[in-house]
Amino acid sequence: MSARVVLNWFIGGLFLTFLIVIYNGHVINTTVFIQEGHVGRLIGNTGSEHKGVKESDWNHLVGQEIVRILEKKGIDVATSGARIPYANATLAVALHFDGSDRPCSTGASIGHNGSYASRSMARRWKKEYSDFFPFSWHRDNFTEDLKNYYGFSRINTSKGFLVLELGEITCDRQMNWLKPKLRQVASKIAYFIIKELKR
Repeated sequence: MSARVVLNWFIGGLFLTFLIVIYNGHVINTTVFIQEGHVGRLIGNTGSEHKGVKESDWNHLVGQEIVRILEKKGIDVATSGARIPYANATLAVALHFDGSDRPCSTGASIGHNGSYASRSMARRWKKEYSDFFPFSWHRDNFTEDLKNYYGFSRINTSKGFLVLELGEITCDRQMNWLKPKLRQVASKIAYFIIKELKR
């Protein structure tokens, strides 16, 4: 291989590295950021699965319905799957459905980054969702279980960032109740977000 070919490969590699650095440094600015948990992840933590139901599929369905409602209201929304970009947003929500090795031992729960805004918003969401979700809540993981959620370091918000566990899909009672109501769950979240943006 000639020196010229090696040099061309080297320059091409540098250019590709430069493009990757620029892409990874790109920051998204939006009003609402929706993260659909586990979506797009093929190895590692791919989310819960039970009787053919994949958590990532439900997260995506709920996320896209939230986006549809918010965009219809003229609200700027950005989304991602498991690979979260750096972003600035007024408000952010990560969507998940819980799973457990001991079926029916968990339920809905909330995680946040410990900020006053997120803590206050978490309390309001728990009240809102409790009126709809008829099952018990997992013990509050207000920061303890989810304080190191990787998205918190990537998305900067002014009104808060919540990680919503919307129910346990490894519990047949909860899964069967949730399955026909996923669009209602999405609507609850979307209209909660709208109310929070007006606060």
